[in-house]
Amino acid sequence: MENIMTITGKVRYPITLDPATWIFDDRRIDLTTYFTKSEDETDSDAEYTIAASKHWDREIMEGAIFPPTLKTERKFEKEKMITGTFGIPFKPFLQNAEPEDDATILVIHTKEDEYEIPLNEAYNLILKFADHGKPLKADGPVHVYYGNGSNQHNPIKNVQRFSVK
Repeated sequence: MENIMTITGKVRYPITLDPATWIFDDRRIDLTTYFTKSEDETDSDAEYTIAASKHWDREIMEGAIFPPTLKTERKFEKEKMITGTFGIPFKPFLQNAEPEDDATILVIHTKEDEYEIPLNEAYNLILKFADHGKPLKADGPVHVYYGNGSNQHNPIKNVQRFSVK
């Protein structure tokens, strides 16, 4: 039960969080690459057109290559789950708690301290829950990263619960 956290305070629905289940969540993100993405995003239609034309050119030149079988895809996904470093966006959990209209602050309670973050910025937080496939037992159950990655090398650790003020 030491890994269970809550979102309480000025919320319509108090939420209980269990990071042990997030490894199976489709919303999980790979933290080894998440903060290294370039900021300049291209138009998705243009990106698709370029990728499709490259694929078409390759098929004309080399012939069609069939995708890996479902069995090998599952093998790679399982291996990634066992060895990956993952986080999950905090936004869906905070949205489900439905903060009250007059709520303005999210407080992150740790063993040593409390960190206050404006509620509008709290929606961008990332909760790291696995490092190289292992849960964060020594200083977890989660590490909190700001959405912009500004604390990427010094995340908030030993998080026990969240409250909305």
